Amino acid sequence: MIAFQVRARFSDQRTQKYFIPALTVKIIGAIAVGLIYQFYYGGGKPSGDTFNYFREAGIIYEAFGKSSTTGMHLLLAKGEYTPEIFNYAVKMYWFRSPTEYFVIRIIAVFSLLTFHTYSAIAVIFAAISFSGVWALFKTFYKLFPSLHREFAIAMLFIPSVFFWGSGILKDTITLGALGWATWAIVRVFIDKTSKIQGSIILLLALYTIFSIKIYILLCFVPAAIVWIFIANAEAIRNPLLKIMVLPLLFGIGGVLGYLALIKIGEDNTRYSMETLTQTAEITAIYLARVSVFQEGSGYTLGNDSDFSVPALIKKFPMAVNVTLFRPYLWEVRNPVMLLSALENLVVLFLTLQIFFQAGIGHVFKTVSSRPIITFCLVFAIMFSFAIGVSTYNFGSLVRYKIPMFPFYLSALFIIRYYAEKKRTTKKSRKHVAMAHE
Repeated sequence: MIAFQVRARFSDQRTQKYFIPALTVKIIGAIAVGLIYQFYYGGGKPSGDTFNYFREAGIIYEAFGKSSTTGMHLLLAKGEYTPEIFNYAVKMYWFRSPTEYFVIRIIAVFSLLTFHTYSAIAVIFAAISFSGVWALFKTFYKLFPSLHREFAIAMLFIPSVFFWGSGILKDTITLGALGWATWAIVRVFIDKTSKIQGSIILLLALYTIFSIKIYILLCFVPAAIVWIFIANAEAIRNPLLKIMVLPLLFGIGGVLGYLALIKIGEDNTRYSMETLTQTAEITAIYLARVSVFQEGSGYTLGNDSDFSVPALIKKFPMAVNVTLFRPYLWEVRNPVMLLSALENLVVLFLTLQIFFQAGIGHVFKTVSSRPIITFCLVFAIMFSFAIGVSTYNFGSLVRYKIPMFPFYLSALFIIRYYAEKKRTTKKSRKHVAMAHE
């Protein structure tokens, strides 16, 4: 009812037809995640699953039932055991894990509103994620109105995105926050139409991502900074001055992005520049072991025992490929992998089709001359590398990579848009020339 009431405010005649269906598939995805974990995985996996988050949030809900003061102390706790909350905190596996506990806090707040009902909380998660994804969709639609159908597919109706990005999981929150962060960047730094409101939303979105999945921020911030600098360089009207200034701005954007990575790493030693490779190795080893219990869903990138910087650079193409296009159909080991493989096959076909139709030269020229495409591909490729080189498990990969999909597919659709526009212009000029003859 709320969605039908607000639809007219957040959509126009073109986009309103996507609003309710997109929210509906998010809600279906949220419920389906619970069903999959209950009946396919048999009630949950050892760690990181939706039911463990829900169970530990239930402990906070229980504390509120006994004493609102105790419940509030437990909700705001920072991993320190105190006499007042000890009996509750000792039952929580993730009490001293900041990223997981951040999600548990959110679930606990919604538990107070829903009497700790899983399905109701899942629907609220889906709605929050939808708000961010819709903001992302509207941002790209405003820049390219004629691509509304393509952006709807890329952001709202990719099966893995609305499935794994809707339930009670970390990915649901970070996906929504990523959409709001992109919306705010355009409002504050590109259009410059809503600096105060946009800045507040941007800070909240970045803080949310930082608190849950900092590696998304490590890929997003440099790409966003480069986008901002290149986009603002387009305001320079003098062509010669623009040619001289653009490389400088690009360099400054890159340096600021690197400094941002260092600053982010300072606040989380696991993702500092010095320990990044070690974190990737530890994560990869753990997830590779998990794959043993998931019907052989592990994969390899060659020498999987070497995680030095030179070795990671050599693995770059394979890591990006595995995130974007694998598992292939012949690598399927279970039903979940089959769905992912079919989706990846479509993405691979679309990628090859656009590259062949537009031409490799035109693709690179378009990417380098359009800041929004540069941003999308820099983020998507950096993120694909980070996920591909540290996951080593197709079961986890299909969930971890969903933040990349909307940006990568949108970049492809924009490239195709400019290629078709170029062909149309050539045909028009040809017809004009023939008419003059």
